Amino acid sequence: MDKKQERKIWIASLVGSSIEWFDYFLYATVAGLVFNQVFFVADDPTVGLLLSYASLALAFFIRPFGGIIFSHIGDKIGRKKTLIITLSLMGGATFLMGLLPTYQAIGVAAPILLVTLRLIQGLGIGGEWGGALLLAYEYAPPEKRGLYGSIPQMGVTIGMFLGTGALTFITSVVSQEAFVSWGWRVPFILSAVLVLFGFWIRKGIDETPDFKAMQESGDVVNIPLVETIKTHWREVLIAIGAKFVETAPFYIFGTFVISYAPKYLGFTYTETLIAVMIATVITTILIPIMGSLSDKVGRKKMYIYGTLAMFLYAFPYFWILHQGTFIALLISTIIGLGIIWAPITAVLGTMFSEIFDAKIRYTGITLGYQIGAAVAGGTAPLVATALLVKFNDSWVPIALYIMLTAVISLISVIAIRSLNKEQVTEIEIIEEW
Repeated sequence: MDKKQERKIWIASLVGSSIEWFDYFLYATVAGLVFNQVFFVADDPTVGLLLSYASLALAFFIRPFGGIIFSHIGDKIGRKKTLIITLSLMGGATFLMGLLPTYQAIGVAAPILLVTLRLIQGLGIGGEWGGALLLAYEYAPPEKRGLYGSIPQMGVTIGMFLGTGALTFITSVVSQEAFVSWGWRVPFILSAVLVLFGFWIRKGIDETPDFKAMQESGDVVNIPLVETIKTHWREVLIAIGAKFVETAPFYIFGTFVISYAPKYLGFTYTETLIAVMIATVITTILIPIMGSLSDKVGRKKMYIYGTLAMFLYAFPYFWILHQGTFIALLISTIIGLGIIWAPITAVLGTMFSEIFDAKIRYTGITLGYQIGAAVAGGTAPLVATALLVKFNDSWVPIALYIMLTAVISLISVIAIRSLNKEQVTEIEIIEEW
């Protein structure tokens, strides 16, 4: 594959993933800032915030269903087709959110409509990640799969950077009242431009070599979900557990903090958003570096190092944050989200891909990723907020929660060794290389 085609594949997998996560993180961020005031209105502001985060978590539980639907299409009909459908669902739902009337205008119908669109978002993102990852991974030379597999992961932080950047700009130029009234809608509506760009980029991409080979050999599975559960159930469980430490701390460092820091530590929303945005720039730079490094030292080693660092950082994160200065906020966020999280997310997709056969790879990685995200990701801000309420605003239980996710993920990845030799041959070859 020449350099021009290589760049085209990278851009196609990265752009779509970035757009999807831009849309998704807009909701995640605004849920903590605005939705408890304009959609989930309650006498107690904390109740409204909990309802906002519950709507965030709800979409994570629909993601596995979206994953099942679109991974079936991806393993049976093709990777490329799923990427167009998921982009349409995600982009359309996000655009319509920007046009929704508020609770004050139409009452209880407003949160119902918002949750409906949120569920559509969840269906779209449920299938998008697997397609974007396999587009890169299945085009990659064996010696560069770590690098290629890390490219779509950059879309997560790029999307977050674009989302938080847009909100940071708006909150810095309009008053808080104007932002709550109409300012939050602007990036939702403008996301339509990004979606059109994503369609244009993906239009010229061909189907992946691995899927073409499956079609030519007649190795396409009739019902990928049944085959996956029957023959690769252990790998699915491993992937679910491995996802915990990648997703829960991410939403603590990148979403929960946006409401926590202003409410409990006196920071402004703009300061908090800037800290998150700077951290996402750093991790975006580090992800491909870590992915490339994993081609030399091995996926599991990179992942385990990152997970151990996350375990050890849980308490220092809150201690640094509670120093109360902007520098402390910046340092704590950069270390957690910008540095420690990078090697974990960089190798996650490639590590998943290498333990599943090509014929059910889309289904396998999607089940593991989306179920893990549903259990530990979307619930993280909700769990963290509930722990604050339960334990008199103490951050200690949240730190212990982060440590628990690290332990679960370590046990899961170590379990890869128990798989039979045929299932891990590819991992061993690459790690030895």
